[in-house]
Amino acid sequence: MSFDYSHRKSTRKIKLLDGHGNPLSNREVHASQIRHEFLFGAAFFEMVPYLAGKLDPERMELCARDFEKMKAVLNQTTMAFYLGRYEPVEGKPNFEDTMRGAKFFKENGFTVKGHPLCWYAGGENWLLQYPDEVILEKQLARIRREVSSYRGVIDTWDVINEVVITPKVSSMDAFGRRDSAAEHLYNLLGPVGLVKSVFDAAYGENPEGTFLINDYITNTSYSDLIEQSLAAGAKINTIGIQSHQHQGYWGDEKLYEVLERFSKFGLPIHFTENTLTSGHLMPAEIEMINTYEPEVWPTEPQFEERQVRDVEHMTRVLFSTPSVEALTTWNFQDRGAWLHAPAGWLRADGSEKPVYTRMKEIITQEWMTKNETIVTDANGEAELSGFRGDYHLEIEGKFYEVALRKGKLSEPAVLTLE
Repeated sequence: MSFDYSHRKSTRKIKLLDGHGNPLSNREVHASQIRHEFLFGAAFFEMVPYLAGKLDPERMELCARDFEKMKAVLNQTTMAFYLGRYEPVEGKPNFEDTMRGAKFFKENGFTVKGHPLCWYAGGENWLLQYPDEVILEKQLARIRREVSSYRGVIDTWDVINEVVITPKVSSMDAFGRRDSAAEHLYNLLGPVGLVKSVFDAAYGENPEGTFLINDYITNTSYSDLIEQSLAAGAKINTIGIQSHQHQGYWGDEKLYEVLERFSKFGLPIHFTENTLTSGHLMPAEIEMINTYEPEVWPTEPQFEERQVRDVEHMTRVLFSTPSVEALTTWNFQDRGAWLHAPAGWLRADGSEKPVYTRMKEIITQEWMTKNETIVTDANGEAELSGFRGDYHLEIEGKFYEVALRKGKLSEPAVLTLE
């Protein structure tokens, strides 16, 4: 199967001037891409307690090694903002440790996303002591607080998670709860009213932010909700698709069907939570993956080969789809993985699975433009072409950074060599 990645590339003029503004001709510019525009991500929740020094020595050492492997391949991460975990006691959020983690990721070249600002399963039991109108007030205040406090460090948020299933939560013993604050708000405002309220709150604090609605329901129930919410003025600017595949790869027919369904909105699509295991598959007759959490779910060599095949293929499909701008693996390593599912790129002991090796090769070699040399013309100009992202330039022993973005930019990047 062949894939077209031409839409992931761009061209930009580089113009070199001397200190007096005169063009510099016949100068070599050595260019190498250092970061993708497309977001290849993973969740690595252990980094917050690691940076706070709150893990035992063995876990500290594992985290340090795992992060270096993550940094060598990926450029995006998702950080946990589940209210019950982030603020287990009202008025006492874990701001200091979380901000330290967010800044660390950002300083290391990662785009950071907060997940989620509103969700029925956030564990915020202290909210339930209040009447519905107060729950709404406090929920919106929480959103405003996070978006404003982290602005400039975290500018991408899953604003609301899994709205479609929210009204059914009280009857789901599998989640271990019979009540949730988000369900109260769903009943108070209706689904569209809830979506609009939370997005208004987020957008008001950061009009330049990237704000996602996120769900694992990928049928028309979700697309209809998005359509109705947009029509009502909800400031959704990115669509999040969860793709937990504990029962095996969806298959191309379903994947392309999902892409067609949600591309019609003309908004960027982020695949926010992707899991393809390197262990046995969850039995096909189980309808809800949350109900399947074996005590031991080992990675196995024969299934690691299946994982690398499926991850590579799905990533190629998504990278070849213009509307998709991000793909996040849910849990970078198997250690502490959600539902114990061995869907990470590293084993629990930090050793690399075949999927890590293969995806590193694709992301950092096949899809990166490296070691390009261009030469300026009589006007001091040369064209840099390649995969979109950030580039490191070396010109006569001096170093610069430029970016390639969508489209062929009419304005060149002007660099002055003193």
